[in-house]
Amino acid sequence: MSKDQLIVIGGGGGFIGGHLAADLLSQGYTNIRCADIKPIDEWHQVHDAVENLQLDLSEKDSCNQACDGAAEIYQLAADMGGMGFIELNKAKCMLSVLITTHMLMAAKEKGVKRFFYSSSACVYAQGKQTSEDVIALKESDAYPGDAEDGYGWEKLFSERMCRHFREDFGLETRVARYHNVYGPEGSWEGGREKAPAALCRKVIHAKHTGDHDMEIWGDGKQTRSFMYIDDCVKGSQTLLHSDCLEPINIGSSELVTINQLVDIVEEIAGIKLNRNYNLDAPKGVNGRNSDNTLIQEYFGWEPSIKLREGMAKTYAWIHDEYMAKYGAATSKA
Repeated sequence: MSKDQLIVIGGGGGFIGGHLAADLLSQGYTNIRCADIKPIDEWHQVHDAVENLQLDLSEKDSCNQACDGAAEIYQLAADMGGMGFIELNKAKCMLSVLITTHMLMAAKEKGVKRFFYSSSACVYAQGKQTSEDVIALKESDAYPGDAEDGYGWEKLFSERMCRHFREDFGLETRVARYHNVYGPEGSWEGGREKAPAALCRKVIHAKHTGDHDMEIWGDGKQTRSFMYIDDCVKGSQTLLHSDCLEPINIGSSELVTINQLVDIVEEIAGIKLNRNYNLDAPKGVNGRNSDNTLIQEYFGWEPSIKLREGMAKTYAWIHDEYMAKYGAATSKA
């Protein structure tokens, strides 16, 4: 599409939305609109060359305003966070269905050409994620449905809505199942942060204060893959402009335990900590990894930025943010 056609990013004030807008600008796209419920001064990134709107996208009128004139829509908006948030806010997570419903309706009414929806690996059947010795999840493993309660079921339902809007109304929808996206400019404290950012913050805090005890949620043996934000942004754009009609994994296949993730952060920081395992804290499924067979078949590509490289960049950014906020306190390290 031409670089002056309107691209709308629902959830543009969020972590992924801010990076997506930055990447589109770097490619020379000149007509981008970001919409988010948060006040603009609370957005993760604000780009002056973008039309930035504070809108509640759970409301249909707001979606009509956001989508007016759009050629493409990236629907990233959702009420979500890390495991500590989604396990304790199931109703809030389910209410995100209003956002996608109204964005789809607005896209249909406004004649939008292509619509991207960011789903999640939380749609996958929990019975396939009970062991740390995980078998990587194929796209077909979402059915029979047994998704993560609350957040995962909302995502799975919204995937089906996207499918039927394509089948019934001709709206070209594309669906990505993200696997644990991380990187700079994301939440790193406050309850919505995910494991990579939370662990960076804990290690930075320990190093700064001299308190070398560190709490880890679960037993540390649970396995995950983590995708750096640059891979996420590239994969999302590639998928939207592809002929891939079914939901597809966008995630790294580099599997680690949470303990191994802590090892990486400690090595970056140059410190070793005493690990205290909180077995009562939210920890999610025991094992989850992305089977990238399908994305390789479609695109000849998969997310490939190594975890050590991405975590070094993430740690450096969170370190600067932490020190700017808390650095005036006396360091004992």
